[in-house]
Order: sequence, then structure tokens, then C-alpha cells
Amino acid sequence: MNKAVVLLSGGLDSATTAAIAIADNYEAIALSFRYGQRHEKELRSAAKVAEALNIGEHYIIDVNLAQWGGSSLTDTTQTLPQEGVQSDIIPSTYVPGRNTVFIAIALSLAEAKGASAIYLGINAVDYSGYPDCRPEYLQAYQNLANLASKAGIEGHAPQLIAPLAKASKVDIVRRALELNVPIADTWSCYQGQATPCGRCDSCRIRDRALIEIGRLDLVSPFAQNNNYK
Repeated sequence: MNKAVVLLSGGLDSATTAAIAIADNYEAIALSFRYGQRHEKELRSAAKVAEALNIGEHYIIDVNLAQWGGSSLTDTTQTLPQEGVQSDIIPSTYVPGRNTVFIAIALSLAEAKGASAIYLGINAVDYSGYPDCRPEYLQAYQNLANLASKAGIEGHAPQLIAPLAKASKVDIVRRALELNVPIADTWSCYQGQATPCGRCDSCRIRDRALIEIGRLDLVSPFAQNNNYK
């Protein structure tokens, strides 16, 4: 069985991506990061998802991007956005260089493990403002992977695969349900409270998709109580 490294944040998109990699007949190797984010709830979710999907290898790497800030996800003096995603505006939740750093480490892990693919849960639909979630970014990184490693020079660099890049959140939820992803164990909220806040942009996008397909049992308590769409 071919191996694939899967970037597993603990959120819905990355969990679904991991399930897709397994459905594509890869032996998944999960890779998560403690990068100075506001909380570690998502890392605990990543561990739960890896266990539920029977992923045997799961690495958690420390890369403290919070040392220099630049994002409301790593700088607690900044306010998390709650106004909803605005098209063509890069939100404060963008973490400078995060995906570039993460994919670089994934490439190292993939080459060391002999993995032929790297699965990424990036999405260019809901977060069109993120420059490192766009197809042209991924293609440029693939070109780099082809040139920057022994495996690439030998003609078999790991392929960067982003199966959800152009999917809507509703499509992602449907795919997660089809693949028996433990949605209740995933964590997409920017806050690290006992339950999802339901107010941050990530919660709103997720809740609206769940409401649209009729899975009210999986939405945040805030969404259940306020019945917003």
C-alpha cells in the first residue's frame, strides 16, 4: 500500500481529507502542528480523529509561529473576527507563512517515509482571501517539491493533493458523512472553550453547512439556540 502524509489540524476539512486519502487506498501518516495557536483543543481533536480513522502514525511537531505574531490566531492581543468572511479581504486569522512551513515539513516527512503523496485540507472557496489556499499556490509548491528533494530529482516527488480545494462547506460535510468521519470529534472553532463559540467565522461557516443539510445535532449550541442560517 502506498503511503500518504496527511496534514491533520483536527478540523472538519483536514479530517475529511484524511478519510479521502484512506479511501484512495493510501496508508495515512498524520502530521499536526503545535504552532502557537490560541488553544490545543484542535490537537486533541486531531488525536481523536487519527484514532477513529485507524491512523497508526501521528506526529505532532512544535513550530512556534506565535513568537512573532501577525495573526489573531497566534496573538491573543488581537480580536478574533466575528463579522463573517468578506470576499477578497485577507482576514486577521491568516497566519503568515503557516502553510508554507507546514508543507515543507510534510515534504521532509514524506521523503523520509517513502510517501508518494501529501494530502492537504486547504480550501479556496470559504477562505478565498488566504493566499496559501489557492490552486496557483499549490501548483507553485509542487514545482518546488519536484526540484528541492532527492525524490524529486529522481522523478518521484510526493504529489500535493488538495481534494477539497474547490469544494463548498456543504459538499465537504456531505463527503465527511459518506466517509463516516467523526464530525463530532473535530474542532473548527477559533476559541478553545468547552463547546464551539458559534460566533467566529469558522463556526459560522461550519454551522450553516450543517444546518443546510439538516444535521442540527452537530451544530454549535449558539447556533441551536439562535437558529441562524
